[in-house]
Amino acid sequence: MSFLVAFLATECAFYSNNSVATGNLITAEVTNAEDAPKFVRYPQIRFIAALGDPNASHGTGADQWGLWRDDPGPRGVRLQNADSLIEKGTAPAGWKFDPQDWWLEEHGLIMSQPGNLPRTKLDSKKEVSIPLKRYVVTGDREVTTVLTVFQNGEWELGKGKLYDVTHLPCRSARYTGCSVENANRKDFPVKPGAAMPAVSGCNKQDYAVLFVLERKHNTP
Repeated sequence: MSFLVAFLATECAFYSNNSVATGNLITAEVTNAEDAPKFVRYPQIRFIAALGDPNASHGTGADQWGLWRDDPGPRGVRLQNADSLIEKGTAPAGWKFDPQDWWLEEHGLIMSQPGNLPRTKLDSKKEVSIPLKRYVVTGDREVTTVLTVFQNGEWELGKGKLYDVTHLPCRSARYTGCSVENANRKDFPVKPGAAMPAVSGCNKQDYAVLFVLERKHNTP
């Protein structure tokens, strides 16, 4: 039986690794020199939330994936401030908090929910929508490659497996059906590669980290 794990992008260890922070990962590493000019680097790294078999290089279910356009870590709220977040319903950074559907990262920060992952692109010349979208992704290790997601929910990597583009030190999880006040601050931080802690009364889905460096040219 294959082990399914969700891949969430958070920037937990981003500042400690200069290969990503300084932009040393160049597009030419992704495929080849001919393909390189077709991609444009984002002004800042984005993050994907995805479900998939870590040993797979392609699959289905991308219609259930999410995207953070901003790093959710610095915009998060500490567990000791959970009561204020519940009362106000809005984090200091402006995002809305759902008390029955919330996210934690490995340091115990409560994070915003991701938006939908775009799976189509606009052909600006023909002004038509194309039913796929490509991203340059990495786990800030050995593999940097192109992720293609299709409108029908299928996905595929140009090389490597989903595990290879996962940022292993960072951990995150989605909790549903319970109160964030049930989370124990003593369970954090979580060790690299370890499962996120269970929370009393919660349904939990563990996540790992995937960085999005670039997008296909002429797409938002």
